Amino acid sequence: MTTDPFGTAVTGAVARLADGEALAGEDLGTLRGMFDDAFGSRTVGLVWDRIAADRGEAHLDVTPSHHQPSGIVHGGVWCSVVESMASVLATLHALRDGRVCVGVHNATDFLRPVASGRVDGVATPVQVGRTQQLWLVELTRASDGRPVARGQVRLAAVDPGRR
Repeated sequence: MTTDPFGTAVTGAVARLADGEALAGEDLGTLRGMFDDAFGSRTVGLVWDRIAADRGEAHLDVTPSHHQPSGIVHGGVWCSVVESMASVLATLHALRDGRVCVGVHNATDFLRPVASGRVDGVATPVQVGRTQQLWLVELTRASDGRPVARGQVRLAAVDPGRR
């Protein structure tokens, strides 16, 4: 394994994920350097709940700061959540080869309006290759499990100096 741009704590987390472990609770603290990104975590409010090699789970507590003028979540928020989840998870795979991932295509569908409450996200890999990955992210209302948005993100694995 090569050195990664996020530090030794992330390198250890990547090794644990490669060994089939999942990270949750306090274990997620080792990844703060990756997802304390000032946008997904701080601006949008995405909170990671569990990360494994084949699945990532996070949530968002919807507030009026996420609304468009009509009082429901702006579609750009859903695109941002989908992209943030896919990017973090894809990079965790790519770091095994000393690479990071950057999004090259995001296709997010908005299925149901949301004005408030918790929204849960689940991201799963569709394809993980050496130079590109495809991730599916599904967002559902925590209150009833109904889908609110669904997106796919294609990412390119690049050398950290090229991002």
